[in-house]
Amino acid sequence: MPRPKMRYSTNTRQDEKDDLVRKKGVWRFLEVLSGNFRDLIKINLLFCLCVLPSVAAFILGLFGFYSVYMYVLALLAALSAGGALSSCVFCISKMLRDEPGYVWHDFRRKFNENMKQAAVPGVLCAAFVYMQVLVWGSMIGSEVGIDAVWVIMGAVVLLIFGMVAPYVFLQFAYIDLGVPQILKNSILISFMNAPRSAMGAVCGGAIWLVFALFLPGSLIFAPLFLLIGFSLSCLLCLMWVWPPVDKQFSIEETLRSKQEER
Repeated sequence: MPRPKMRYSTNTRQDEKDDLVRKKGVWRFLEVLSGNFRDLIKINLLFCLCVLPSVAAFILGLFGFYSVYMYVLALLAALSAGGALSSCVFCISKMLRDEPGYVWHDFRRKFNENMKQAAVPGVLCAAFVYMQVLVWGSMIGSEVGIDAVWVIMGAVVLLIFGMVAPYVFLQFAYIDLGVPQILKNSILISFMNAPRSAMGAVCGGAIWLVFALFLPGSLIFAPLFLLIGFSLSCLLCLMWVWPPVDKQFSIEETLRSKQEER
């Protein structure tokens, strides 16, 4: 992989926790969750605000309201999704790095930095998610029944997507490279660290899988998902996939050196 340029953080204060041994596993998750609960809600609300037009258009299409046009409109509205995803993973990875952050400032700055570069990958992610909703919805609603082979194939596709996508948006947030190289890096890092990548995909997607399996009864928890669902899912995923990215690009070491030079 080519040696990339780093997109440096604007924070100049090095948190003292960097010098301590961090907890691992469940204890680390609980530590980050309890210490940053309000910020996770802020991140979730900002993300929902960015993707709301796209999701709203897609839902209208599902209910038959000018379906084809609404699906196209949903994808056009998803041009902001890539920037929002990059901002989310940046803000939450700062929590994992124990670096002090200011959610409103960090989210807006990263969104503005990455919106153009991440626009097409964001639209592709939205298209993939919407396609999965349509495909799985048609399979579940089919009178013929669900073919086990198709279920397995669909699950594998979802797993691979969940393994690769986080690396794409983490690189948008931290690494100054072109989109083709970022996509190539993401595939390589994902499969070089397959166990961690797979666990990140499974843990990050578990919340949404449970929600989907128990529909329509799970709709009662929809307000909770609007508050913290996505950021919680992102945190669970990044706990697994952040270490390989940091190791590959020496992000924390580079940021620490940059701060010391100041």
